[in-house]
Amino acid sequence: MEIVEVPRIAGALLFRPVPHADERGFFSRTFDRDVVKSAGLDPDAFVQDSISRSRRGVVRGMHVRSGRGEAKLVRCSYGAVLDVVVDLRPGSPTYRNRETFDLTGDNQVTVYVPAGCAHGFQALTEPADVSYRIDRAHDPAEDVSIAFDDPDLDIPWPLPVTLMSERDKAAPSLAMATARLS
Repeated sequence: MEIVEVPRIAGALLFRPVPHADERGFFSRTFDRDVVKSAGLDPDAFVQDSISRSRRGVVRGMHVRSGRGEAKLVRCSYGAVLDVVVDLRPGSPTYRNRETFDLTGDNQVTVYVPAGCAHGFQALTEPADVSYRIDRAHDPAEDVSIAFDDPDLDIPWPLPVTLMSERDKAAPSLAMATARLS
C-alpha cells in the first residue's frame, strides 16, 4: 500500500492499495494497521466504522465537528464519488485550501481527513457506497454543516445536485459555520 501526502491539505494522506485482480474480480486490503502506523497515525484511535449509500447526484456535506474535531479515513467501497476536503484549522499552513479526490470502488483509495477539516462528497454513480473509519464517537451537538455551494468554497461539483438532507439544505455559509468552530 502506497502512502501519498496531500500537499494542499496539511496532514491529509491518501492510502493507495494494490488490488490483486484475476478473472473472479479483485481482492484489496483497505486497512493495514502497520501501514497506518508508519504514516504517523495511531491505528487504535479509530473507534467507529460507518457506511453511507447514496444515489447519483446526492451531495453529503460539507461537514465538520466542533470541539476536538474528528479525524477519519474515507473510502468509496462501491461506485464512484467526488470527495472534497477543506482545511478549516486556523493555525494550519493550508488553512482554507480545498482538495478534491476521485474515489471509486475500483481504486479503493482511502483519504485520511485530519480533525478540523470539512468533508463532503457527491455520488457519481447509482449507487455509491462510502465507508468511514472515525476516531471519535459521534456527538450530534458538535455537528457543523457548511453550505455545499458557498462561493468561498468554490467546489466544482460535477453533476446537478439531485438530493440533500434537510440539514445540508439549511447549512449556513462558510463564514457563519467557522464562527461556530471557534
